[in-house]
Amino acid sequence: MYYNHYYAYVPHVQPYVTPYQVPYAPPQPPSFHRGYPVHAERQQTVRGQATWTEGGPVTKCNMAWSDNQYMTTAVGGTSPYKCGQALKVRNLNTGREIIVTVVDEVSGYPNNRLNLHRRAFEALGSNPDIGVMNIEITPSPDVEETQWGKYLVEVVQRAYPNYNVTDYQSVETTQVNAERTRETYEFTLQSPQETMTVRGSVTYNPNTNRVLSMSVQEV
Repeated sequence: MYYNHYYAYVPHVQPYVTPYQVPYAPPQPPSFHRGYPVHAERQQTVRGQATWTEGGPVTKCNMAWSDNQYMTTAVGGTSPYKCGQALKVRNLNTGREIIVTVVDEVSGYPNNRLNLHRRAFEALGSNPDIGVMNIEITPSPDVEETQWGKYLVEVVQRAYPNYNVTDYQSVETTQVNAERTRETYEFTLQSPQETMTVRGSVTYNPNTNRVLSMSVQEV
């Protein structure tokens, strides 16, 4: 049974309280225990919901909401997802995916609900006015694009300081030779005046994971 209890968002009062109280969605089986599960469970994708928050200066993880270009989230107090853990979040309505970092906890949240920073909520293609979105969560995703996509987000953000990176996606991966792999991504940047697309590439040695070169250009 769902309970439709909503509360208005009051900014600058309690920064850690979600702007919206959403209907309860029971976690998908199987249930997880606290801490990192075994490998098979760590890759288990579950469906749930996400709300949003502006965050605050102090978190239970002692990590900043601004980490990872605000691609951050809080989890429930009994969640199996731990401080600093990476989660791949997919918006079931738009299909957009981002990687977020766990930086805080919210008491009373079920294991399949996240409280995303507003910028992460928007990066998934949802208007904050809706208050809640349906999502899929994949914990600790073991994909190369997680590492290099996040690496390039910071590079692009620094190259365009007056813009915010609101979305990025993998374009292609090229195996140049045994010691060179090139990965290319497209980034959507937003300023008060315009939206633009930037393409970033990183070439690295897959044996050592050392960056050999990188490039950023507008498209």
